Amino acid sequence: MPTATLYEIHDCLVLALDATEGDHPRRWQMPEARGYLRHALRDMRRLMGEVAV
Repeated sequence: MPTATLYEIHDCLVLALDATEGDHPRRWQMPEARGYLRHALRDMRRLMGEVAV
């Protein structure tokens, strides 16, 4: 696995966690967090050799 891609996946997951931090995350933060999670999932699927849907 390319190291740069792993760092990018890590960064996306950290950003998603930051967006949902706290007991009551704000509604406007949730689309941002979902976007980061989708990006990380897309990269993981690509690295694992799955075909994008």
